[in-house]
Amino acid sequence: MKTECNDLDTLYRDHSRRVQATLIRLLGDFELAEEAMQDAFVAAVQQWPINGTPDNPQAWLIRTGYHCGVNQIRQRSTARRRAHLLLPAEETLDLEPATIQDDALRLLFTCCHPSLNMEARVALTLREMCGLTTEQVASALLMKPTTLAQRIVRAKRKIRDARIPYAVPDSEALPERLPDVLQVIYLVFNEGYSRSMGSQVVDVSLTKEAMRLGEALARLLPSGEVFGLMALMRLNDARRDARQDSAGDLITLDEQNRDLWHQEDIRSGIEWLEQALMLTPTGYYTLQASIAAEHSQASSTEQTDWERIVRLYNALCRRNTSPILALNRAVAIAMNGALATGLQLLDELAHHPQMGRYHLFHAAQADLLRRQGQYDAARSAYQQALVLATLDPEKRFLLKRLHELEQAP
Repeated sequence: MKTECNDLDTLYRDHSRRVQATLIRLLGDFELAEEAMQDAFVAAVQQWPINGTPDNPQAWLIRTGYHCGVNQIRQRSTARRRAHLLLPAEETLDLEPATIQDDALRLLFTCCHPSLNMEARVALTLREMCGLTTEQVASALLMKPTTLAQRIVRAKRKIRDARIPYAVPDSEALPERLPDVLQVIYLVFNEGYSRSMGSQVVDVSLTKEAMRLGEALARLLPSGEVFGLMALMRLNDARRDARQDSAGDLITLDEQNRDLWHQEDIRSGIEWLEQALMLTPTGYYTLQASIAAEHSQASSTEQTDWERIVRLYNALCRRNTSPILALNRAVAIAMNGALATGLQLLDELAHHPQMGRYHLFHAAQADLLRRQGQYDAARSAYQQALVLATLDPEKRFLLKRLHELEQAP
């Protein structure tokens, strides 16, 4: 049986991050592991169409990548010629599926080590674990690509020079390390759930990876916020098939066909949320999941309990001063019947530097202005959102709204 190119594309998309995570464990070096992984896939492209697909493609890629990495070490400077002797022999390589799966968790905790600052942790994890380009990570973090690239290089150097262990922390250190790891997982999920660039709103491979990591964490440390994050991801992911139409155009929450929402995922999310709510204190992700649950269980936008959602956002904003939370709270207040108040709150946020370059802020402002009948101001806000948007379906949606406003008085 010969392997088609599309099969290799699928394999790369689905397994390259796990292959690289295992190669980091085996070779002990980020850059070397990435080069070795690329070499392994090149070898697969050359050999599999002739020899057929191996019974265990992932293990084949890891073994091939390991050989490529060892060969690279042997070819390097005199000081490193014997470094390969410190590496495990091929017959001792642990390539059991459970071990390979745990390698991603090891890599996650390594990238989120407290000796790295938070920006570096998030950037490194998105880049190394999830395979995002530097430009995608920079867009997700609202940073310049050059700044982001420098940050990643410094983080890798710090891991190497400080000999940060490639391991999951012990039970005593785990709770202290958890919040940063949860934040990274959530950012990974968000990049998959609402892509920053490209033609698709959702990248299922990223959302699945984030949920897989969340489930692994839940087994390792069954705490309220881990459960809360799992609930939030499940409830949001349940809407994945309703967020774009057959032409690939964006569909907003109020216009989505709720029959397309995955009820099994909603039930799963509610179960995770119930577990989270049994534990105290109620944290950030549990409150966010509670908001998502209100949307998931409402039959329409009009039947949504906006008053409770406002209360939940009030609780979130008391704990966190994030301008994005403040933006969502303002929209919820407007949807709860206080349109003028919501717009006033957005006006107060307009001077925040992060909001100026955040296209969803301008899109939200435009939508509320449209609802209030301020069509000229709405057009201006939609145009600003269009300038900043990088996702093709979002651009088409904004253009559609602008076209509709051209028909308004």
